[in-house]
Amino acid sequence: MTLDEYNGFCASLPASHHVVQWGGAHVWKVGSKVFAIGGWSNEAEIPFFTFKCSDMAYDILKEQPGCRPAPYLASRGMKWIQRVTGESMDDEALKDYLTDSHRLAARNLTRRERRELGLEE
Repeated sequence: MTLDEYNGFCASLPASHHVVQWGGAHVWKVGSKVFAIGGWSNEAEIPFFTFKCSDMAYDILKEQPGCRPAPYLASRGMKWIQRVTGESMDDEALKDYLTDSHRLAARNLTRRERRELGLEE
């Protein structure tokens, strides 16, 4: 997945918005909650994609080739995975995880925020 494809997909998720921060990372949020981070490795031109996931997904993905616990976030006990290559996670699976990350982040918004964003009826 290219960075443009990543940004296009994240933009298609409800009530999502994009900011560039943390040294050029493409950060996607739903309301005030981050659900995805895209950026570049210092050594390669392959974009890395970082996302929030369930406890079970985290336990499985952290052992898969091409995935790792997200630097900084995982070391603080958060369940975030970084896909560094498509070796064990193709782009369609990545989209599924980004969608789930969006859902998990939105769930942590207040009921009022969800309602204001049109995420709750």
